[in-house]
Amino acid sequence: MKTNYHTHTTRCNHANGSDEEFVLSAIKGGYQILGFSDHTPWKYRTDYVSGIRMLPDELPEYVESLRTLRSQYKEKIDIKIGLECEFFPDYIPWLKEQVKAYGLDYLLFGNHYYHTDEKFPYFGRQTTNRDMLDLYEESVIEGMESGLFCCLAHPDLFMRSYPEFDHHCTSISRHICRAAARLNVPLEYNISFVPYNEAHGRTTFPHPKFWHIAANEGCTAIIGVDAHDNRFLEEKKYYDQALVQLKELGIKTIDTLPMLTDR
Repeated sequence: MKTNYHTHTTRCNHANGSDEEFVLSAIKGGYQILGFSDHTPWKYRTDYVSGIRMLPDELPEYVESLRTLRSQYKEKIDIKIGLECEFFPDYIPWLKEQVKAYGLDYLLFGNHYYHTDEKFPYFGRQTTNRDMLDLYEESVIEGMESGLFCCLAHPDLFMRSYPEFDHHCTSISRHICRAAARLNVPLEYNISFVPYNEAHGRTTFPHPKFWHIAANEGCTAIIGVDAHDNRFLEEKKYYDQALVQLKELGIKTIDTLPMLTDR
């Protein structure tokens, strides 16, 4: 099946397209399952306001809108409702309450910050030294060991800012992949930056060296579009390329993720 569990909405303040436009684009693109996993809100204990995620009081409307679309388009596509979350230990109890209150289908693990974005920088832009790589590895493994998440999104996110895939990257990648294989957490082969890589002659993620390690360590992969624009769900080129690349790697590839009700 052609599926995608990594879809955002305009509530995160850096996406384009209405909820319905994402659904219609997914249908046009040939998807059988569309999972919405917008950046989770957090009920901070400080007065910090994030500019890249919905607010807590937007969560009810998010769920209501997607439930309406799920019913409206049930004959054409299977819509799942989730969130993309970090592992913020102090705020996990609140997150679990929201999962239960709104009957969410799944949680996608997007490791963007170390323990909180109130004071720590974004891994995707500020991972320029070994210390940040170590924090990335630590928080990734902590999050996977929590058992909360069905998948690790963009596991090689650090290569968006780290200058080159050196021996430090090799070391933390091996540790992350071994933990993922041990814990049976699929890794997302995230294709959102492929157009950027092509346009700028760069290799950020998905990074070939990371994925060779993942294959060698016996990891499982799933393709993720990480759609911040509904039109990207209509683009078939990069999804098809990913299928070929994963086959060449010889890595086990799946098309569905376990829902919270399956666990």
